Amino acid sequence: MKKINSLTLTLLLSLIFLGACEQEVIELTDPEPDLTNIGPDPCGGTAGSASFTKFVAIGNSFVAGMQGGALFNDGQNNSLAAIINTQLACAGGTATFNQPSIRASLGWNLFFTQPVLGPPFDPTKPVLGRMRLQGNPPRPTPQAYAPGNLEAVPDPTVNPPFQYAGSTGAVATSALNNFAVPAITLGQALIPAAGNWANPNPAVGFTPFYARFASNPGTSTILTDALSANPTFFLFWLGLDDFFLYAAFGGDPTLAPLNSAGAFAGQYGAAMGAILASNADLKGVVGNFPDIFKMPHFTSVTYNPIPLDAATASQLNTGFAGYNAALDGLKNPAFGGAFGTAEQLDARKITFAAGNNKAVLIDESIPSLAAGFDALQGAGAITAGQRAQLAPYERVRQTTPTDILPLSTGSILGTLVGGNPQLINGLTVPLADRYVLVPAEIAEIVAARDAFNGTIQASADANPTRLALANVDAALNALITSQLAVYNGVTITPNINPPTGIYSEDGAHMNTRGYAFLSRVFIQAINDKFGATVPLTNISRYSATGLPIP
Repeated sequence: MKKINSLTLTLLLSLIFLGACEQEVIELTDPEPDLTNIGPDPCGGTAGSASFTKFVAIGNSFVAGMQGGALFNDGQNNSLAAIINTQLACAGGTATFNQPSIRASLGWNLFFTQPVLGPPFDPTKPVLGRMRLQGNPPRPTPQAYAPGNLEAVPDPTVNPPFQYAGSTGAVATSALNNFAVPAITLGQALIPAAGNWANPNPAVGFTPFYARFASNPGTSTILTDALSANPTFFLFWLGLDDFFLYAAFGGDPTLAPLNSAGAFAGQYGAAMGAILASNADLKGVVGNFPDIFKMPHFTSVTYNPIPLDAATASQLNTGFAGYNAALDGLKNPAFGGAFGTAEQLDARKITFAAGNNKAVLIDESIPSLAAGFDALQGAGAITAGQRAQLAPYERVRQTTPTDILPLSTGSILGTLVGGNPQLINGLTVPLADRYVLVPAEIAEIVAARDAFNGTIQASADANPTRLALANVDAALNALITSQLAVYNGVTITPNINPPTGIYSEDGAHMNTRGYAFLSRVFIQAINDKFGATVPLTNISRYSATGLPIP
């Protein structure tokens, strides 16, 4: 198989800048009216049959306040849990809400830089933090710290202030209110390994974002620490990452496995059993999970995102001519259809044309053609050298409308592998499993979410006097169906568009206003279940995603 000789710089740049976000979403609208100085909101309400004296939250990134791919100071200060507490304070709660301050202005971007603990760590390389809309057209772009600024690095050996306990302003773990941890699964909340600095291995469930404030690293768990705070009311919203992380990493189980329905049910039952058993009067609110495939993170990059001119498309077609000829060779009646029907083989051909083009990917759900290519070599149809060139393409095809390219995949489309201009991700180099969700993986995720939501509903039904269920799924579906809603004189939309969009720049986590919107869903569930009159959040008090920066 021949490889293409070159690609134009124009093509390469267009693909790279396609990367961060290919969406109709980033359309700027007229600024909304300033409603922030209209006087204080009414702050009166009752707790009904609940007690909000000590409110404790247990959750993942959404409850912690992650935005734009990172947990940073401003996001944490406006977390979903903190916003809910502000409203509960109007109905017998307290304004005090202690969170394990992250102490980082931009945070550590979990979409672009995974935590690296211990050596080797190169302090001369910029640390990537939260995304902001940047450029023209505006794209979600990770913001880099100045070289040497390590305030966001989740490793106390190179960034001692990352460790929460004992730092300025820290309170004892038992005095915290928010026990939410970014990118945490339900199972991790139940195991001491999550906070064990002695074995900082993600494969066993370790996360530095819990270890930094664990009361007894290696012994305590997120759940036991939360219960040590002696809550009178709790929020529990864990389990989204049991399928979201799997989806965000393209269904690659080596990076983020998909939790099984049975394991989730067992873990959820254990968590809820321990919480409710800790105090016979304890009540709380739980949330179900929305359809993540309606989030901008999974809708913003189209299945055919690669623009090519006619000359470049022709070069690529020449390069793939040998591969396509090999597929035709496998149709030979002598093989008896052992390697697929003519229709199936044609579906795996790689072709390009002027305009928007489909990406080339590895699909592990389709049969390998390794034996077929070996058979062609054995029959003398191809040489050993040609067989070697075919090796990377034994399970490839191009994307179809039934595939999903996560937003983070856009950042690698068109980038070079090893600086080689002939090796281009998504074109001559097939996208690996972690970058694409194929139909079989999508079906797995849909089934998992449905099962998890069933478990949560069953738990709420089994504890009708103690658990309120916030139907986050229904609330977001209603907004997506209507495409906009108006609260407190402010228009919101289910996208990233400033100033109306409720999603932050990563297309998955909410922005501050989005968390304010979600808080209304949880508070309404609390009021309905416990006869409370907690005032709903005035979302005009909370900011949307900022306008693009140069």
